[in-house]
Amino acid sequence: MLYCNEWRGYDQNTLYTFFASTLSRRAGCTGYFMGRNLLGNIATMIFVNNVEVGYDRRAVAMPVSGQFLSGSLTAVIGANGAGKSTFLKTLAGLQQAVAGNITFTGGKRPRLAYLPQQAELDRGFPISVFDLVAMGCWPQSGLFGGINQQSATAVTQALETVGMTEMSHLPVGSLSGGQLQRTLFARLLVQQAPLIMLDEPFTGIDTQTTELLLKVIAQWHQEGKTVIAVLHDISMVARHFPHVLYLSAQQNLWGTAHDVLGHFPHQAHACISTEPFSLVAGVANS
Repeated sequence: MLYCNEWRGYDQNTLYTFFASTLSRRAGCTGYFMGRNLLGNIATMIFVNNVEVGYDRRAVAMPVSGQFLSGSLTAVIGANGAGKSTFLKTLAGLQQAVAGNITFTGGKRPRLAYLPQQAELDRGFPISVFDLVAMGCWPQSGLFGGINQQSATAVTQALETVGMTEMSHLPVGSLSGGQLQRTLFARLLVQQAPLIMLDEPFTGIDTQTTELLLKVIAQWHQEGKTVIAVLHDISMVARHFPHVLYLSAQQNLWGTAHDVLGHFPHQAHACISTEPFSLVAGVANS
């Protein structure tokens, strides 16, 4: 199913219109029941209903409506300034939506692991690679509690998965961009969260690291975790991400990668074009 949100209103089929309107009135168990019955016995984890994101009560993008299925792997794409990172932060609960509502199966946001852009990280903080990864154990051990042998083993295994075992003693500030991202993915592995959000995880990262971390994401997907990632590389999206949410100032597209990317004659338009887009013609208007 392809969801298309435009300023003129929802251009969606009757089934989804009914589903969204009912969802806005009922939450919790009712939302879970409807998710299973309307979506082919697959539960929905996150419902997004007419959500506008932005800052200081000013929206930076048009309203978004749709749903993330449990265990889905979704890429969020669009031109710079389309609100991709802002949308992700809003989903994660790091900021409030300007309008609309986000609801979760069970009535509350599930435990999540969130990876911000590297530019937002303080690399000068005096901490070793091992200790940074061990921070992923905080939900179990508490902020000031030490990690037990089971947690230490989990950290060691995570470091091995991302190829950082030999650098576990190094300070984080000495790492390259790719090494730091491997370390941060190891921390995500330790967190064992059912919901994972990644904000531009491959920006400025070497090819070898990118290929390794894509395997980690594929592993999460196979384990049934829900993964949402903001990305710019459309060829990567087409190869590795089954679902896509495209954001722009004119309309949003949400569905399978085949359906969404199929609207673009040149896939690069999905991320770099800021021109009005015609859903009928499937090309950027001149």
